[in-house]
Amino acid sequence: MIVKFMKKRLFLSTCLLLISNSNFAQTPQVPKTDTEAIFKAAGFSKTKYGWEGNCDIGEITTYKDLNGDGRKDAIIKDSSSVCYGRTGVGYYIVSQQRNGKWKPLFSNSGIPELLKTTGKNGWPDIENGGPGFCFAVYRWDGQEYKVHRYEYEGKACEL
Repeated sequence: MIVKFMKKRLFLSTCLLLISNSNFAQTPQVPKTDTEAIFKAAGFSKTKYGWEGNCDIGEITTYKDLNGDGRKDAIIKDSSSVCYGRTGVGYYIVSQQRNGKWKPLFSNSGIPELLKTTGKNGWPDIENGGPGFCFAVYRWDGQEYKVHRYEYEGKACEL
């Protein structure tokens, strides 16, 4: 009886842990017309399985105004250890322009973390995470994202 109770409790605790884990966050609601335009801008193609990128089926993980200009931006995740090495993830950032069209801004292999620090026009710095202890932080210079510094857990580091 005690074993049965403990198994149920362990199962419930595991479920609650999985639900609370940020890796299981819900995919943002994106209008169908924007979904198509976002994936096309990032170079994805529509297949019977979904929007296919360089390696796998893409997923829009972020759909919001990232730089405060009043227009939506999106981050697409593409996963594959074959294409993206030990990190197993690549991402694409696209931005809606004044004319409503979507434009690719940046793509990289790694796990993007948007930081509070910003580059030109309010674009957030991006820590390009993954395995390791010293990550590149990219900053928008008005034309492109370029390596600005290296840090680990918010502190400067060197490769």
